[in-house]
Amino acid sequence: MTVSLVPRERPRVLVVDDEPYIRAMLSDFLLLEGYDVRTAEDGQAALEEVLREPYDLVLSDLKMPRLGGIELLDAMAIHAPNTIAVIMTGFGTVETAIDAMKRGAYDYVLKPFRTEEVLRVVHRGLEKRRLQNENLRLREAVSLYAVSEAIAASLSLEEVLHTLGNVAEHDVGGDVVSVWLEDGAGGYHERLRRERANDEGAANFGSFEAEAFIEHFKSSPFVLAHGTNGAHFCRERVVLESMVAVPLYMKARLLGWVAAASVVRMKRFDEGQRKLLAIVASRSAAAIENARLYEDLRATFKQTISGLAKAIDKMDRYTAGHSERVATYADYLGRRLGLPEDTLEIVRQSALMHDIGKIGCAMNLNKPAKLTTDEYEAFKRHPTFGKDILEPITFLHPLIPGVHLHHERWDGRGYPLGLKGNDVPLIARIVSVADTYDAMTSDRAYRRALPHEVAIGEIERCSGTQFDPSVALDFTGGIETFREDLASRGERVPE
Repeated sequence: MTVSLVPRERPRVLVVDDEPYIRAMLSDFLLLEGYDVRTAEDGQAALEEVLREPYDLVLSDLKMPRLGGIELLDAMAIHAPNTIAVIMTGFGTVETAIDAMKRGAYDYVLKPFRTEEVLRVVHRGLEKRRLQNENLRLREAVSLYAVSEAIAASLSLEEVLHTLGNVAEHDVGGDVVSVWLEDGAGGYHERLRRERANDEGAANFGSFEAEAFIEHFKSSPFVLAHGTNGAHFCRERVVLESMVAVPLYMKARLLGWVAAASVVRMKRFDEGQRKLLAIVASRSAAAIENARLYEDLRATFKQTISGLAKAIDKMDRYTAGHSERVATYADYLGRRLGLPEDTLEIVRQSALMHDIGKIGCAMNLNKPAKLTTDEYEAFKRHPTFGKDILEPITFLHPLIPGVHLHHERWDGRGYPLGLKGNDVPLIARIVSVADTYDAMTSDRAYRRALPHEVAIGEIERCSGTQFDPSVALDFTGGIETFREDLASRGERVPE
């Protein structure tokens, strides 16, 4: 099976003329100059040839049966816009030749012509194409550098995959783009997929055959295939024009691969596009591994902090589950306020860890009697202790406002900083309401749990003093529906 494409070094030229001796003569001279030459007897045959194979330059007569030079130019503008066109015409049709140049022809040659003149025009045209390609490669190199830097600097798996998908879709030109990664269970799963918008062929493409890629990469460093050869890597029978795929290796380990498929006739990937994708994939593999290690580190830290928070809750039986319930109420309130998902995650984690600073309070916070003045002052230090615990961990910095400031008040009479109104971060205002509601509706050593209606009445009464009035209103406004949702999931619902 052919899965690679050898780069073409000789420029491909198509000679189009309805006179056989002109075709033969030009073909012979161009072959002697080292070009790869094909011929066609008229514009219709030339168009079919261009649709079948890519050409660097088309040298075409102007007046021909079936399809003339002008019509061929119009068709090439659609199907082969990067191919250089040179028109051949008689002295009496110079105006038409000039019109042809306005339609995209590079130059024209007058009949009867001298061979050296034709060769000079062809050479200039191909040189122009070479310079265009060099400029394109330069722009691609600059773009590639920027993309590589972005990938290398990112510790987000989603960002790395997004950038890799962009390169495969926009720079390589994939109609269907697919990125596969290890699934953690010895196999691979499709982690990202993109299909060209509003394209039926791309939408109906089907799925890739993972095993075919795995087996192929054991013996070959890439896939560059066309037609039925590429269809070997697809589960369903699909109309596949071309496909390019490169593996994502970290040392000798196959992390996955990225594949781009074309479903547009004559839109075939070449070695340059394969190399571009391979370079980006190489940088992406290292970034994917780093992002995963970073995510594992984040998860480990979160599990550690969560464990510490649970340890605080279990200092006595009265606070068991408090942090998790506060996180549940804070998540509900954040959704009521219309916060985006990334902010909701910060709200949830802040609420889960809001009492982490109590580790620094060497005292029984739930003794049956009222706290002494000294004990209360020591208790008031736990938000600052929480901030101190989180501060050395850079990626947990977004949680600090909720942990450090959840005992601030709307009227400025809270602690530890005495902030007032909107100076108190929204996350802290959310955690404050959620924390107070759960504290009131849970048993404590010094009192029984308050009924739900009493707790809601207290939140309403303290709206505008202890609590942000709009946050308090959102909490109470949907709490009954939320309680029904909790009950349907079998979770604790305050009486």
